[in-house]
Amino acid sequence: MKSIIAATLLVCFFAVTSSELQCEHTQLDIPKEWKDMAYPCISKMRSQVEEELKAAMQYMAMGAHFSKDTVNRPGFAKFFFKAASEEREHAIKIISYLLMRGELTSKVSDLIKKKCKLLIILTPRLTSWANGVSALKDALRLEAFVTRKIRDIIAVCESNPTQFNDYHLVDYLTADFLGEQYHGQRDLAGKISTLEKLMGQHGPLGEFLFDKKLLNDEL
Repeated sequence: MKSIIAATLLVCFFAVTSSELQCEHTQLDIPKEWKDMAYPCISKMRSQVEEELKAAMQYMAMGAHFSKDTVNRPGFAKFFFKAASEEREHAIKIISYLLMRGELTSKVSDLIKKKCKLLIILTPRLTSWANGVSALKDALRLEAFVTRKIRDIIAVCESNPTQFNDYHLVDYLTADFLGEQYHGQRDLAGKISTLEKLMGQHGPLGEFLFDKKLLNDEL
């Protein structure tokens, strides 16, 4: 009974004082000299968040397709759902980098505004595939497109050394993002080669065996 009374008093207290609470701080006078990212780099990085989320949605569609009972390829589904998670992580890494450099401190929500526009942009281009080979080939094209986008950022951020050659950002993208992109592309190309050979020799059974290998992380 005492705990109920105490909880009731707390609720009443917060109800009385909630009108006095403020959700916004006063404008802080923080020096801005440390913010040295140029606008072209910021704009490109913000756009890349959208590209990573678009890729994630496409991989989600692939995972969902191969999860259907009429397709039932759990290995492919696992592979593509994992890829979707990685793309989301890339988007988070880009946002974290911008925050580290002093950007987006008051505009993080801008990345998720205009919901109707974003729903159109993030809608997967395809939602079904004839077989595993076609899905892997689409995935390779998608990764190549994302790679080109990252290289575009690098080109913009080092295109004018006298004004805004952003050495740190270029190094970060080259080491962390491009390395992963190139490894991923090579992995997909190898998987396509292996699967096509299996299907050439064994037909649909080849895809079934390949799916089991994916499911057991043997590829």
